[in-house]
Amino acid sequence: MSLAPLTGLIPLAQVLLALALAFALVRLLLGPQAQDRVLALDTLYVNAMLLVLTFGVAADTRTYFEAALVIGVLGFVSTAAAAKFLLRGEVIE
Repeated sequence: MSLAPLTGLIPLAQVLLALALAFALVRLLLGPQAQDRVLALDTLYVNAMLLVLTFGVAADTRTYFEAALVIGVLGFVSTAAAAKFLLRGEVIE
């Protein structure tokens, strides 16, 4: 199966993901509560990971996929640490 019809949709996906990143950044900066900011941070790393993946699909290389994996792992760990800090007041017991 040829992916030629889908190549025009990759820039559209990148623009929409960049827009989602901008909205999440606004929520991160203006969030009224700390929980809103943690959720915005979680959304930021997921959108950044997906944006890197679309660059990888467009460039047809595996390097971007490894970078997306690193973003995903670091984002998960930072979200878990922030949530634990909000619940208990400390990260390391």
